[in-house]
Amino acid sequence: MEDQGLQDAAIFLMSLGEEEAAEVFKHLSPKEVQKLGETIAKTRAVSHERVDQVMQRFSSEASSQSLLVSDTDNYVRSVLKRALGDDKAALLIDRILQGGDVSGIESLKWMDPLSIAELLRNEHPQIVAAILVHLEAEQTAGVLKHFPERTRNDVMLRIATLEGIQPTALKDLNEVLYKVLAGGDKIRKTSMGGVKTAAEIINMMGTQIEHSVIESIREFDADLAQKIMDKMFTFDDLLRLDGKSIQLVLKEVATDQLVIALKGATNDLRELILSNMSTRAAEALREDLESRGPVRLSEVEAQQKDILKVVRRLSEEGQIALGGGEEEAFV
Repeated sequence: MEDQGLQDAAIFLMSLGEEEAAEVFKHLSPKEVQKLGETIAKTRAVSHERVDQVMQRFSSEASSQSLLVSDTDNYVRSVLKRALGDDKAALLIDRILQGGDVSGIESLKWMDPLSIAELLRNEHPQIVAAILVHLEAEQTAGVLKHFPERTRNDVMLRIATLEGIQPTALKDLNEVLYKVLAGGDKIRKTSMGGVKTAAEIINMMGTQIEHSVIESIREFDADLAQKIMDKMFTFDDLLRLDGKSIQLVLKEVATDQLVIALKGATNDLRELILSNMSTRAAEALREDLESRGPVRLSEVEAQQKDILKVVRRLSEEGQIALGGGEEEAFV
């Protein structure tokens, strides 16, 4: 959700009332609940005109959509089984509804990274890897930051070489995650983990940790480390985007956010960004960069990661493509 969408959603939910808003929250992901909750908490006075705009937008979008099937998961299962038979359909269903049967893992998605790290600290790295690949890359990166360096590198190596999740791998955690993994017998092997997953997680870790993890994997398998690096997309890799793609990204990035991010960028990248802005906007950005005092590295990296999230989303939506044939890094 972008800032405008979050604000509109917050206004809409507050207009619904507590009971109706609570029903909506039940269908959101942990990250969406957190972001919406924070936005609602920050929202104070809202003009009647703004409320009317939000309600009209919702009415317009809702009226343009039609629910063809009430339970799409069951519909997909039924159609594929009829067309392909149970065995062949099962393979496709697992891919299409990937992770749908591991509902217990959803409980971890509501926990903070430190709590998950404490929960998994004494588990075998292979089991930790099998659990963490079910979480979002950002959350997994947060968990791994709380592990000792040696353990963190070991887990990342196992994530990068993971070819699938067997039910028995998850059942080994039943004693620790008793309720979380209830019903583990029904879990099928899913194609999680691998080079792409490892690259996404490492992208979220920060420069210093990132270097340590990559070097550790390189000692084990140099080719694997290179494959991971090929899938990673850093802020400086924005140089690989064409002008049109840069302009699309800039439309969704706040000026102050861009200024902080560019404090840690190369001159070539700064010039590429400036060359894809209007003359007035470029001059204003140059002035902001010159007048802005020292900025903490952690703040620079945080803003750069947020901009990379925009790049990733635009790539997934097919609005931009990465140069050098690396489109699939965000597929």
